[in-house]
Amino acid sequence: MLHKSMTKLFLLLALVLSFLFSGCVNKHGISAKYYSDCKEYYDFQGYYHKVCGQDDIMTYKEMGDKFKRKKKVEQRNVY
Repeated sequence: MLHKSMTKLFLLLALVLSFLFSGCVNKHGISAKYYSDCKEYYDFQGYYHKVCGQDDIMTYKEMGDKFKRKKKVEQRNVY
């Protein structure tokens, strides 16, 4: 009986959280705005530049770096 109510509560919480954070996820990562402001320009040499994600809280690259497991450094004793 308690297991069913905990499952319902967990699903409700997951649903509410997904609605809260769905507006903040864009193609650059998690940001404060739904659409990230991009600045596009050409420099003096004619190269095209596009700078995006200044309003991002966390990018997908940063999220991947945070969740990577650190490899253990094996220390061997030298006799």
